[in-house]
Amino acid sequence: MAKVIASSLRKGNVVDVDGKLYVVLTAQNIHPGKGTPVTQVDMRRISDGTKVSERYRTTEQVEKATVEDRDHQFLYEDGEGFHFMNPETFDQVTMSKDDIGDQSAYLQEGMTVSLKLHEGLAIAIELPQRVIFEVVETEPVVKGQTASSSYKPAMLNNGVRTMVPPHISAGTRIVVMTEDGSYVERAKD
Repeated sequence: MAKVIASSLRKGNVVDVDGKLYVVLTAQNIHPGKGTPVTQVDMRRISDGTKVSERYRTTEQVEKATVEDRDHQFLYEDGEGFHFMNPETFDQVTMSKDDIGDQSAYLQEGMTVSLKLHEGLAIAIELPQRVIFEVVETEPVVKGQTASSSYKPAMLNNGVRTMVPPHISAGTRIVVMTEDGSYVERAKD
């Protein structure tokens, strides 16, 4: 186990708190005007799925668990959960809907993701930063609305709503960030 400072924790990291493993859901550094800066960490206990919220001083040491990052290919989703395959060994791993959470909307068949494995068990998932989706529904362009800062709502083919520039219409393929679902650019394919 390696000790790291609390301010360096990121989403998907696995930490050991009092002998139990937790996966970091969100980590936010807070710098109040007065007082000590703190890191607010929301975590999920891997053993039973209990969500916990902790505050650490930013310089406080936290045990980071040793996990193995392995690339896996997303195969399909069914009643059991989400199925992934290791492309080298062809071993299959299943993760529950609770383990993946809201990131499941960005999974596409055949997509390569990084699974965090601890003693052979998949405990967290890391998606590619950017993925391509098709806009299925958006408002028509309002003539004369050329301000670059004006964005309009759009529905993607994965069911996620995002804001897109006025020149994007239904049927256009766009690149979105998996972290927050925000528009990046028009797809180049």
